[in-house]
Amino acid sequence: DNVEWSEEQEASARSKVQENSSQLLPQDKQGEYEVNAKRYWDDFYKIHENGFFKDRHWLFTEFPELAPNRNLNQNGNSVHKFSNKEESSNEGIGSCENGHCSLETGTENQLNLIKKPPKICAEELAAQKHSEQNKSGGDYPGSSASYRILEVGCGAGNTVFPILQTNNDPGLFVYCCDFSTTAVDLVQNNAEYDSSRCFAFVHDLCNDQSPFPMPDESLDVVILIFVLSAILPERMQRIVTRLSRLLKPGGMILLRDYGRYDLAQLRFKKGQCLSDNFYVRGDGTRVYFFTQDELDDLFTTAGLEKIQNLVDRRLQVNRGKQMTMYRVWIQCKYRKPAASQL
Repeated sequence: DNVEWSEEQEASARSKVQENSSQLLPQDKQGEYEVNAKRYWDDFYKIHENGFFKDRHWLFTEFPELAPNRNLNQNGNSVHKFSNKEESSNEGIGSCENGHCSLETGTENQLNLIKKPPKICAEELAAQKHSEQNKSGGDYPGSSASYRILEVGCGAGNTVFPILQTNNDPGLFVYCCDFSTTAVDLVQNNAEYDSSRCFAFVHDLCNDQSPFPMPDESLDVVILIFVLSAILPERMQRIVTRLSRLLKPGGMILLRDYGRYDLAQLRFKKGQCLSDNFYVRGDGTRVYFFTQDELDDLFTTAGLEKIQNLVDRRLQVNRGKQMTMYRVWIQCKYRKPAASQL
Protein backbone atom coordinates (compact mmCIF):
# COMPACT_ATOMS: atom_id res chain seq x y z
CA ASP A 1 0.00 0.00 0.00
CA ASN A 2 0.93 3.63 -0.35
CA VAL A 3 3.39 4.52 2.43
CA GLU A 4 3.73 7.96 4.00
CA TRP A 5 7.27 9.13 4.68
CA SER A 6 8.43 10.66 7.93
CA GLU A 7 10.35 13.93 7.93
CA GLU A 8 13.49 11.96 8.83
CA GLN A 9 13.10 9.62 5.83
CA GLU A 10 12.63 12.51 3.43
CA ALA A 11 15.58 14.39 4.91
CA SER A 12 17.77 11.31 4.53
CA ALA A 13 16.72 10.86 0.89
CA ARG A 14 17.34 14.54 0.17
CA SER A 15 20.81 14.23 1.68
CA LYS A 16 21.66 11.24 -0.54
CA VAL A 17 20.56 13.12 -3.63
CA GLN A 18 22.62 16.16 -2.67
CA GLU A 19 25.61 13.86 -2.24
CA ASN A 20 25.26 11.98 -5.54
CA SER A 21 24.61 15.19 -7.50
CA SER A 22 27.52 17.14 -6.02
CA GLN A 23 29.76 16.05 -8.92
CA LEU A 24 28.22 16.55 -12.37
CA LEU A 25 29.33 14.77 -15.51
CA PRO A 26 31.40 17.11 -17.76
CA GLN A 27 29.41 18.84 -20.52
CA ASP A 28 31.37 17.20 -23.36
CA LYS A 29 30.48 13.78 -21.97
CA GLN A 30 26.84 14.78 -21.57
CA GLY A 31 26.69 15.64 -25.27
CA GLU A 32 27.81 12.15 -26.18
CA TYR A 33 24.84 10.62 -24.33
CA GLU A 34 22.44 12.87 -26.22
CA VAL A 35 23.96 12.16 -29.64
CA ASN A 36 24.12 8.39 -29.03
CA ALA A 37 20.81 8.03 -27.18
CA LYS A 38 19.22 5.81 -29.84
CA ARG A 39 22.17 3.42 -29.85
CA TYR A 40 22.04 3.05 -26.07
CA TRP A 41 18.33 2.15 -26.13
CA ASP A 42 18.82 -0.22 -29.07
CA ASP A 43 21.56 -1.96 -27.11
CA PHE A 44 19.31 -2.15 -24.06
CA TYR A 45 16.57 -3.98 -25.95
CA LYS A 46 19.05 -6.23 -27.76
CA ILE A 47 20.31 -7.38 -24.35
CA HIS A 48 17.01 -7.65 -22.50
CA GLU A 49 14.52 -8.15 -25.35
CA ASN A 50 11.25 -8.66 -23.49
CA GLY A 51 12.74 -10.38 -20.45
CA PHE A 52 13.21 -7.41 -18.12
CA PHE A 53 9.94 -5.48 -17.92
CA LYS A 54 7.06 -7.69 -16.90
CA ASP A 55 3.61 -7.53 -18.43
CA ARG A 56 1.87 -4.62 -16.78
CA HIS A 57 -1.39 -6.22 -15.69
CA TRP A 58 -1.76 -3.48 -13.06
CA LEU A 59 -2.60 -1.21 -15.99
CA PHE A 60 -6.31 -1.87 -15.78
CA THR A 61 -6.49 -1.21 -12.05
CA GLU A 62 -4.67 2.09 -12.33
CA PHE A 63 -5.94 3.08 -15.78
CA PRO A 64 -9.45 1.67 -16.40
CA GLU A 65 -9.60 4.05 -19.40
CA LEU A 66 -7.65 1.40 -21.30
CA ALA A 67 -10.63 -0.95 -21.07
CA PRO A 68 -13.38 1.64 -21.62
CA ASN A 69 -17.11 1.14 -21.33
CA ARG A 70 -18.37 2.90 -24.41
CA ASN A 71 -21.85 4.11 -25.21
CA LEU A 72 -23.14 5.99 -28.23
CA ASN A 73 -24.80 9.38 -28.02
CA GLN A 74 -27.63 10.51 -30.28
CA ASN A 75 -25.18 11.60 -32.97
CA GLY A 76 -23.62 8.13 -33.14
CA ASN A 77 -20.37 9.29 -31.59
CA SER A 78 -18.70 7.37 -28.80
CA VAL A 79 -19.08 8.62 -25.26
CA HIS A 80 -16.28 7.38 -23.01
CA LYS A 81 -16.64 7.24 -19.26
CA PHE A 82 -13.39 8.03 -17.48
CA SER A 83 -12.63 7.13 -13.90
CA ASN A 84 -11.61 10.01 -11.65
CA LYS A 85 -10.44 7.81 -8.80
CA GLU A 86 -7.20 8.93 -7.22
CA GLU A 87 -6.34 5.78 -5.40
CA SER A 88 -4.03 2.85 -6.03
CA SER A 89 -5.26 -0.63 -5.21
CA ASN A 90 -2.68 -3.09 -6.52
CA GLU A 91 0.16 -4.35 -4.41
CA GLY A 92 3.40 -3.51 -6.21
CA ILE A 93 6.98 -4.58 -5.84
CA GLY A 94 9.92 -3.42 -7.89
CA SER A 95 12.94 -4.93 -9.54
CA CYS A 96 16.14 -3.08 -10.40
CA GLU A 97 18.92 -3.87 -12.84
CA ASN A 98 21.67 -1.53 -14.01
CA GLY A 99 19.78 1.47 -12.74
CA HIS A 100 16.51 0.41 -14.45
CA CYS A 101 13.76 -0.15 -11.91
CA SER A 102 10.46 -1.54 -13.14
CA LEU A 103 7.09 -1.92 -11.48
CA GLU A 104 5.82 -5.45 -11.25
CA THR A 105 2.71 -6.78 -9.62
CA GLY A 106 2.42 -9.32 -6.82
CA THR A 107 -1.25 -9.94 -7.45
CA GLU A 108 -2.74 -12.61 -9.66
CA ASN A 109 -3.21 -11.85 -13.34
CA GLN A 110 -5.96 -9.25 -13.45
CA LEU A 111 -6.91 -9.70 -17.08
CA ASN A 112 -9.94 -11.80 -16.13
CA LEU A 113 -11.20 -9.13 -13.75
CA ILE A 114 -11.87 -6.63 -16.52
CA LYS A 115 -15.39 -6.48 -17.89
CA LYS A 116 -15.40 -6.66 -21.64
CA PRO A 117 -17.05 -3.64 -23.27
CA PRO A 118 -20.17 -4.33 -25.28
CA LYS A 119 -19.74 -5.04 -28.95
CA ILE A 120 -20.85 -2.42 -31.42
CA CYS A 121 -22.84 -3.44 -34.47
CA ALA A 122 -21.49 -3.04 -37.98
CA GLU A 123 -23.86 -0.15 -38.79
CA GLU A 124 -22.65 1.85 -35.80
CA LEU A 125 -19.00 1.21 -36.71
CA ALA A 126 -19.64 2.33 -40.29
CA ALA A 127 -21.24 5.57 -39.08
CA GLN A 128 -18.29 6.21 -36.76
CA LYS A 129 -15.81 5.52 -39.58
CA HIS A 130 -17.62 7.96 -41.89
CA SER A 131 -17.62 10.66 -39.20
CA GLU A 132 -13.92 10.21 -38.40
CA GLN A 133 -12.84 10.21 -42.06
CA ASN A 134 -14.79 13.39 -42.73
CA LYS A 135 -13.08 15.05 -39.78
CA SER A 136 -9.56 13.86 -40.59
CA GLY A 137 -9.77 14.32 -44.31
CA GLY A 138 -8.69 10.82 -45.37
CA ASP A 139 -7.56 7.32 -44.53
CA TYR A 140 -4.69 6.51 -42.15
CA PRO A 141 -3.83 3.46 -40.04
CA GLY A 142 -6.73 2.97 -37.66
CA SER A 143 -8.93 5.57 -39.40
CA SER A 144 -11.97 3.28 -39.17
CA ALA A 145 -11.59 2.83 -35.39
CA SER A 146 -13.90 4.49 -32.89
CA TYR A 147 -11.46 4.41 -29.94
CA ARG A 148 -7.75 5.05 -30.51
CA ILE A 149 -4.91 4.65 -28.04
CA LEU A 150 -1.27 5.64 -28.56
CA GLU A 151 1.50 4.38 -26.32
CA VAL A 152 4.68 6.44 -26.59
CA GLY A 153 7.85 4.56 -25.67
CA CYS A 154 6.27 1.13 -26.10
CA GLY A 155 9.46 -0.88 -25.53
CA ALA A 156 8.88 -4.57 -26.21
CA GLY A 157 5.09 -4.24 -25.98
CA ASN A 158 4.49 -4.91 -22.31
CA THR A 159 1.64 -2.42 -22.28
CA VAL A 160 0.33 -2.85 -25.81
CA PHE A 161 -0.24 -6.59 -25.73
CA PRO A 162 -2.17 -6.71 -22.42
CA ILE A 163 -4.46 -4.01 -23.86
CA LEU A 164 -5.05 -5.98 -27.06
CA GLN A 165 -5.61 -9.20 -25.11
CA THR A 166 -8.01 -7.57 -22.65
CA ASN A 167 -10.04 -5.14 -24.70
CA ASN A 168 -12.05 -6.95 -27.38
CA ASP A 169 -13.88 -3.82 -28.49
CA PRO A 170 -14.09 -4.09 -32.31
CA GLY A 171 -13.70 -0.31 -32.53
CA LEU A 172 -10.36 -0.28 -30.70
CA PHE A 173 -7.09 0.54 -32.47
CA VAL A 174 -3.73 0.80 -30.66
CA TYR A 175 -0.72 2.73 -31.94
CA CYS A 176 2.66 2.25 -30.33
CA CYS A 177 6.00 3.86 -31.03
CA ASP A 178 9.50 3.86 -29.68
CA PHE A 179 12.79 5.66 -30.26
CA SER A 180 14.47 2.25 -30.55
CA THR A 181 14.22 0.35 -33.84
CA THR A 182 15.08 -2.82 -31.93
CA ALA A 183 12.11 -2.33 -29.59
CA VAL A 184 9.67 -1.78 -32.45
CA ASP A 185 11.02 -4.90 -34.21
CA LEU A 186 10.31 -6.89 -31.03
CA VAL A 187 6.72 -5.66 -31.05
CA GLN A 188 6.14 -6.35 -34.74
CA ASN A 189 7.66 -9.84 -34.49
CA ASN A 190 5.61 -10.80 -31.43
CA ALA A 191 3.10 -13.57 -32.11
CA GLU A 192 0.39 -11.40 -30.53
CA TYR A 193 0.94 -8.51 -32.96
CA ASP A 194 -2.19 -7.96 -35.05
CA SER A 195 -1.80 -5.32 -37.76
CA SER A 196 -5.59 -5.04 -38.09
CA ARG A 197 -5.76 -3.70 -34.51
CA CYS A 198 -2.30 -2.26 -33.92
CA PHE A 199 0.31 -0.14 -35.69
CA ALA A 200 3.88 -0.05 -34.35
CA PHE A 201 6.32 2.53 -35.69
CA VAL A 202 9.67 4.13 -34.92
CA HIS A 203 9.40 7.73 -33.74
CA ASP A 204 11.77 10.33 -32.34
CA LEU A 205 9.76 12.49 -29.94
CA CYS A 206 12.50 15.11 -29.87
CA ASN A 207 12.30 15.66 -33.62
CA ASP A 208 9.42 18.04 -34.33
CA GLN A 209 9.67 17.18 -38.02
CA SER A 210 9.09 13.46 -37.39
CA PRO A 211 5.44 12.91 -38.40
CA PHE A 212 2.84 10.86 -36.57
CA PRO A 213 0.76 8.45 -38.68
CA MET A 214 -2.50 9.86 -37.31
CA PRO A 215 -3.88 13.42 -37.57
CA ASP A 216 -4.35 15.90 -34.75
CA GLU A 217 -7.42 15.45 -32.54
CA SER A 218 -7.79 11.77 -33.46
CA LEU A 219 -6.74 10.01 -30.24
CA ASP A 220 -8.76 9.15 -27.15
CA VAL A 221 -5.77 8.20 -24.97
CA VAL A 222 -2.01 8.78 -24.99
CA ILE A 223 0.02 6.58 -22.63
CA LEU A 224 3.38 7.66 -21.18
CA ILE A 225 4.78 4.96 -18.88
CA PHE A 226 8.37 5.46 -17.71
CA VAL A 227 9.20 7.30 -20.94
CA LEU A 228 9.07 11.07 -20.31
CA SER A 229 11.79 10.62 -17.70
CA ALA A 230 14.22 9.41 -20.40
CA ILE A 231 14.08 12.71 -22.28
CA LEU A 232 16.27 15.79 -21.87
CA PRO A 233 14.34 17.97 -19.36
CA GLU A 234 14.44 21.10 -21.52
CA ARG A 235 12.65 19.23 -24.32
CA MET A 236 9.80 17.84 -22.23
CA GLN A 237 7.39 20.76 -22.62
CA ARG A 238 7.49 20.80 -26.41
CA ILE A 239 6.87 17.05 -26.45
CA VAL A 240 3.88 17.17 -24.08
CA THR A 241 2.38 20.09 -26.02
CA ARG A 242 2.80 18.21 -29.30
CA LEU A 243 1.20 15.06 -27.90
CA SER A 244 -1.73 17.06 -26.51
CA ARG A 245 -2.58 18.19 -30.05
CA LEU A 246 -3.19 14.56 -31.03
CA LEU A 247 -5.98 14.22 -28.45
CA LYS A 248 -9.64 14.61 -29.26
CA PRO A 249 -11.48 17.07 -27.01
CA GLY A 250 -12.10 15.02 -23.87
CA GLY A 251 -9.12 12.74 -24.62
CA MET A 252 -6.59 11.97 -21.91
CA ILE A 253 -2.87 11.56 -21.31
CA LEU A 254 -2.08 8.82 -18.79
CA LEU A 255 1.35 8.89 -17.16
CA ARG A 256 3.24 6.81 -14.66
CA ASP A 257 6.89 7.65 -14.07
CA TYR A 258 9.71 7.95 -11.53
CA GLY A 259 9.13 10.25 -8.55
CA ARG A 260 11.66 12.30 -6.64
CA TYR A 261 13.72 10.27 -4.14
CA ASP A 262 12.83 6.90 -5.67
CA LEU A 263 15.14 4.02 -4.81
CA ALA A 264 16.69 4.24 -8.28
CA GLN A 265 17.67 7.88 -7.72
CA LEU A 266 19.21 7.21 -4.33
CA ARG A 267 21.37 4.40 -5.76
CA PHE A 268 23.26 6.61 -8.20
CA LYS A 269 26.91 7.37 -7.46
CA LYS A 270 28.82 10.62 -7.83
CA GLY A 271 29.67 11.39 -11.44
CA GLN A 272 26.43 9.94 -12.87
CA CYS A 273 24.41 13.14 -12.45
CA LEU A 274 23.84 15.24 -15.58
CA SER A 275 21.79 18.05 -14.02
CA ASP A 276 19.32 18.45 -11.17
CA ASN A 277 17.55 15.08 -10.72
CA PHE A 278 18.70 13.88 -14.17
CA TYR A 279 21.15 10.96 -14.34
CA VAL A 280 22.89 8.60 -16.74
CA ARG A 281 22.78 4.88 -16.02
CA GLY A 282 25.68 2.49 -16.49
CA ASP A 283 24.33 1.43 -19.90
CA GLY A 284 24.16 5.01 -21.22
CA THR A 285 20.39 5.50 -20.94
CA ARG A 286 19.17 8.47 -18.92
CA VAL A 287 16.45 9.08 -16.34
CA TYR A 288 14.78 12.05 -14.62
CA PHE A 289 12.93 11.99 -11.27
CA PHE A 290 9.81 14.16 -11.13
CA THR A 291 7.80 16.07 -8.56
CA GLN A 292 4.02 16.42 -8.86
CA ASP A 293 4.33 20.17 -9.46
CA GLU A 294 6.76 19.71 -12.35
CA LEU A 295 4.40 17.37 -14.14
CA ASP A 296 1.41 19.57 -13.42
CA ASP A 297 3.23 22.52 -15.00
CA LEU A 298 4.07 20.48 -18.11
CA PHE A 299 0.49 19.33 -18.69
CA THR A 300 -1.37 22.52 -17.78
CA THR A 301 0.99 24.60 -19.93
CA ALA A 302 -0.03 22.28 -22.79
CA GLY A 303 -3.67 23.25 -22.14
CA LEU A 304 -4.74 20.09 -20.33
CA GLU A 305 -6.79 19.90 -17.15
CA LYS A 306 -5.88 17.78 -14.15
CA ILE A 307 -7.93 14.70 -13.36
CA GLN A 308 -5.32 12.94 -11.21
CA ASN A 309 -1.81 13.71 -9.96
CA LEU A 310 -0.64 11.50 -7.11
CA VAL A 311 2.50 10.12 -5.51
CA ASP A 312 2.61 6.35 -4.98
CA ARG A 313 5.24 5.33 -2.43
CA ARG A 314 5.79 1.61 -1.90
CA LEU A 315 7.81 -0.24 0.69
CA GLN A 316 9.97 -2.98 -0.82
CA VAL A 317 11.50 -5.53 1.53
CA ASN A 318 14.47 -7.73 0.64
CA ARG A 319 14.27 -10.37 3.35
CA GLY A 320 17.44 -12.12 2.20
CA LYS A 321 19.54 -8.98 2.69
CA GLN A 322 17.31 -7.70 5.51
CA MET A 323 16.90 -4.41 3.67
CA THR A 324 13.91 -2.10 3.35
CA MET A 325 13.75 0.14 0.29
CA TYR A 326 11.23 2.64 -0.97
CA ARG A 327 9.90 3.02 -4.49
CA VAL A 328 8.37 6.34 -5.48
CA TRP A 329 6.22 6.76 -8.58
CA ILE A 330 4.00 9.56 -9.81
CA GLN A 331 0.77 8.81 -11.61
CA CYS A 332 -1.13 11.41 -13.63
CA LYS A 333 -4.25 11.76 -15.75
CA TYR A 334 -4.75 14.99 -17.68
CA ARG A 335 -7.65 15.68 -20.03
CA LYS A 336 -8.04 17.92 -23.05
CA PRO A 337 -10.98 20.25 -22.43
CA ALA A 338 -14.15 19.59 -24.40
CA ALA A 339 -14.64 21.73 -27.50
CA SER A 340 -17.08 24.01 -25.72
CA GLN A 341 -14.38 24.86 -23.16
CA LEU A 342 -11.62 25.61 -25.68
